[in-house]
Amino acid sequence: MTAAAAAGLAARFVGRFGRAPQVAWWAPGRVNLIGEHTDYNDGFVLPLAIPYGVAAAVAARPDGVLRVASAQVPGAPVEVAVEALAPGAVSGWAAYIVGVVWALRAEGHPVGGADVLVDGDVPLGAGLSSSAALGCAVAAALADRGGLALPRPELARLAQRSENAFVGAPTGIMDQSAALLATAGHALFLDTRTLAAEQVPLDLPGHHLALLVVDTRAPHALVDGAYADRRRTCAAAARTLGVPALRDVPAGGLDAALAALADPVARRRVRHVVTENDRVLRTVDLLRRGDLRAVGPLLTASHESLRDDYEVSVPRLDVAVAAALAAGALGARVTGGGFGGCVVVLVAAAAVPSLAAAVADAFAAHGWDRPRPFTVLPTAGAHPLDVSG
Repeated sequence: MTAAAAAGLAARFVGRFGRAPQVAWWAPGRVNLIGEHTDYNDGFVLPLAIPYGVAAAVAARPDGVLRVASAQVPGAPVEVAVEALAPGAVSGWAAYIVGVVWALRAEGHPVGGADVLVDGDVPLGAGLSSSAALGCAVAAALADRGGLALPRPELARLAQRSENAFVGAPTGIMDQSAALLATAGHALFLDTRTLAAEQVPLDLPGHHLALLVVDTRAPHALVDGAYADRRRTCAAAARTLGVPALRDVPAGGLDAALAALADPVARRRVRHVVTENDRVLRTVDLLRRGDLRAVGPLLTASHESLRDDYEVSVPRLDVAVAAALAAGALGARVTGGGFGGCVVVLVAAAAVPSLAAAVADAFAAHGWDRPRPFTVLPTAGAHPLDVSG
């Protein structure tokens, strides 16, 4: 966020609350390069932070009242006493903010009343993790204002707890980790079991490459139920196979694992998770060696697995991937949970305009709304903003 944007955030805070903010933080959304639906199976993921995010400005209150507002939502702030916070006490967008206060207090951190204003530019509903960016920005700002010396991995865990236990969204730890731990010019290789993280170089300009994100604007349908169903299927399969999580099934043991499962749906889900973990490890190895172009086929294989075995794609995502590949992309895949949202495309930088036009033409041929393409570079994770004026 630029200095001018931070000044605008401070001015909007004054307009909503009649006083200046004391601290503000910005946290980014993310694109997951590869490693989809592996995080809740204790597996490996490779996200990168993007230069779209959410800012949270905060000023403490002495009366134990929490007032929250969003620059994207008109009207009076939502008010609730911090002592009254409990899952279900607040719904909608405000739950993602007050849930962070609840999570901090539930773990003994002395967070009291506050005025909070959030403002963001992550495309909503696109699968770029606007909700995690929101939670992480609020968590970082509240911790800063309260003088809480919380390490970033701990802030990520608290933000995840807020979404899981307060909002009721069964997210893994990947999105919050990307928002808080990512560094510029790198993808974040995260072991979601141990939370060990490695910054893996992703020098796109140096290789004359680009990451094109295509927001397909495909409406999400039945996402929550379908997501939860896949989590249950994976957990049940792990129990049948006698392993703590599907992460513990090695690629070399996949055939034996599939033979031990009677349910064809479970076999498909397991095949995706095991092969996807392997694709993440292979991608990381390629990036460490600087062989970025060779990552492309792994992205495409990931999409095919998500489409056929995990069954989380939809026609607009498949058409976007097919059109991008036909126009010369090195690789393309759905990014995020699926059922809509975005496709991420690895492409030669010079070919971005023609490839984006080819995807738009394919959508027009189907009578669909024009997709929204934009390029991203790996950016840094959450950081404080100067709102002192």
